[in-house]
Amino acid sequence: MFSGMTELRHKYLRHHKKFPHVWCPGCGNGIVLGAFIRAIERLELEKDEIVFAAGIGCSGRMPTYVDFNTLHTTHGRALTFATGIKLAKPSLHVIAVMGDGDAVAIGGKYFIHAARRNLDLTAIIINNQIYGMTGGQASPTTPYGAHSTTSAFSNIEHAFSIAELAVAAGASFVARGTVYHAAQLDKLIEKGISKNGFSVVEVMSNCHVQFGRRNKMSDPVTMLNWLKEHAVSKDNGSSLPPDSLDDKFTIGILADVDKPDYIEEYKKIRQKAKRD
Repeated sequence: MFSGMTELRHKYLRHHKKFPHVWCPGCGNGIVLGAFIRAIERLELEKDEIVFAAGIGCSGRMPTYVDFNTLHTTHGRALTFATGIKLAKPSLHVIAVMGDGDAVAIGGKYFIHAARRNLDLTAIIINNQIYGMTGGQASPTTPYGAHSTTSAFSNIEHAFSIAELAVAAGASFVARGTVYHAAQLDKLIEKGISKNGFSVVEVMSNCHVQFGRRNKMSDPVTMLNWLKEHAVSKDNGSSLPPDSLDDKFTIGILADVDKPDYIEEYKKIRQKAKRD
């Protein structure tokens, strides 16, 4: 087992260039990175066929560590760069990794319109419910009543539900997992990458340094247990009374629909223009 893991790391990571990483000990980003490269291995994709883009923040460092075509872009704009690449080179597998603040705060308008267009991209959104790298400010997913550096007496804003927002905006594939449920996360990312159309995999993750220590969860084990206790499978959640889910979130596949992606529709327009 360990020799296989080492081989996988050496195959996909820039292990001799960019390590040790910058993430805090116990950070869930490493679990997401592991799930991502395992998904790539199972899909048998060539490294030169993959573009991995990121914005700014803790998740923004992830492309630095993998041996693919990678971009470290500007805050909130990972999907705009990814869109341009996919339109220019439709044969590439284009994946964007973002944090919650990156994706649905400054990048919120790009996120909903990427879903609406249904361009064949995969968005992995690591939701740790706070701005981690920039100082622990409240993000659009910080829970009501939680504490942060910008809500010292508790957050009075209500949080976005990223996965449900993606469903409403029209994404072809939407799933939510956690860094605690690592085996399930592998499969969700794999399905997201292989799905034609815009795919969103929201990953509930821990930030015990910025979020946890301000909310009585100052170590990674406590936060991982919190994720375990508050995650409800989609099948089980549908049978529970709504008020029992107030402080919980569903995990699993929330949407999986087949419809033409933007590239297919654009090709039809070009063919029609040539005929006319």
